[in-house]
Amino acid sequence: MGFGLVRTLGHRQGEVPPKAEKARGKMCIVYIIQSKTSNKYYIGMTVDINRRLSDHNRGANRSTKGKGPWTLIYKEAYPDKKTAWCRERQIKSYKGGNAFKKLINNHGGIA
Repeated sequence: MGFGLVRTLGHRQGEVPPKAEKARGKMCIVYIIQSKTSNKYYIGMTVDINRRLSDHNRGANRSTKGKGPWTLIYKEAYPDKKTAWCRERQIKSYKGGNAFKKLINNHGGIA
């Protein structure tokens, strides 16, 4: 079974994107969603998981548009956006390998 991870571009390793500064004081969620139709995965982070999943499913995200519907299969909460962003990068670095499979399989759904 192949894993198609969607990666975001434009930031060097260790560089926090400008949007990361906007969510201070809010819990940040690193999440993995799976397409019900193509078995693809998308890894992202947000401060409002319900709104973000809705965005993905209505085609408001260029990377996931037309590839849904999407289902939330994994999430982790972090106290700040910088820590969440670093964890998102780490999960994306797994590139669908054994570490990724272990992460989503060991939690049996939403963490």
